[in-house]
Amino acid sequence: MKSLSQIVQNTPASGIRRFFDLVAELDDVISLGVGEPDYVTPWRIREAAIYSLEKGRTTYTSNYGLLELREAIVAKHIERYGTGWNPRTEVLVTVGVSEALDTAFRAILNPGDEVLIPEPCYVSYAPCVLFAGGVPVPVPTRASDGFVTHPEAIAERITEKTKAILLSYPTNPTGAVMSREGLQRVVDIAVANDLYILSDEIYDRLCYDSEHVSVPALQGAKERTILLNGFSKAYAMTGWRIGYACAPAPIIEMMMKIHQYTMLCAPITAQIAAIEALKNAEQDTAEMVADYDRRRRLFVKGLNDLGLECRLPGGAFYAFPSIEKTGLTSEEFAERLLREERVLVVPGDVFGDGGIGHVRCCYATATSKLTEALERMGRFLERLGTMGE
Repeated sequence: MKSLSQIVQNTPASGIRRFFDLVAELDDVISLGVGEPDYVTPWRIREAAIYSLEKGRTTYTSNYGLLELREAIVAKHIERYGTGWNPRTEVLVTVGVSEALDTAFRAILNPGDEVLIPEPCYVSYAPCVLFAGGVPVPVPTRASDGFVTHPEAIAERITEKTKAILLSYPTNPTGAVMSREGLQRVVDIAVANDLYILSDEIYDRLCYDSEHVSVPALQGAKERTILLNGFSKAYAMTGWRIGYACAPAPIIEMMMKIHQYTMLCAPITAQIAAIEALKNAEQDTAEMVADYDRRRRLFVKGLNDLGLECRLPGGAFYAFPSIEKTGLTSEEFAERLLREERVLVVPGDVFGDGGIGHVRCCYATATSKLTEALERMGRFLERLGTMGE
């Protein structure tokens, strides 16, 4: 038979997946691995979806998504950040933010175009660039700087092939948050070099110590920015697979063409649920975020007490402690911790070279489980002889 796609063959499978496969072989595992809220979707959102099914709303929608949802998305962004779009031509509802990301890259990239991606970063970013024919260019960040991108590091890596900059704050896996001044400097660099900006703001509601800065709201940004967002994290709606993109109309039209031929439309039930989330679930979100904040402080303090140096993350729901003192690689640490103490964490290097010597721990789980996980990690470190160092 003829050969398969070389691009796909040469793209490694997600480094996270192997650990999830290991979990299936074990019992009594405390998982700090999946980036997913432990909350059930708030009842008012589920009820709206159930009622829509009872009313027989089971058809296709516009390729762009329900106009009511697009209008609600724009209204919420104006309310929060003072930035709006034309809901008819500048908003596309997608099957999760992952589809929005993939579609955005395919809409703007030509073969060989380069995309600057600060690392450590979400595992899908570089593969999506590759699948669109582009070239991912990592921009390293440092633990000593809180894993925040230096605008100068971005400027240094711009070439004549550079097409776009991908930003994601708060960041998965580190929880880093970038200042308004720093983001504005990146926007200024993009303007000076005529680059697109993709801003993945899926964790915008999960900022603890400062207000979220939305990139399209910055001076000079909106006309060149593709905003990516969704409902998974803020409203505990991971399984609903509902996201969206906001951008200038020519970009959204290109994205819609791809979406039209591959997905057609996002599920109508999920779209109706998303409308309810935007209009009536703000209190639910506030309560969840307050709980994540309490867990954040408890868990990060616990890690530091164990001798695993970890900055208090400013956003998202991940801690990214250093495990260098143990003498183990990130993968060795994660695999031994899982097998010996039944605690699942993710090796930091699956998120890029900047994650070497770290592991990602998701603290969006019950406080009792976080406390038990810390106790088990303490036993593991004690056997290694590094407890409290």
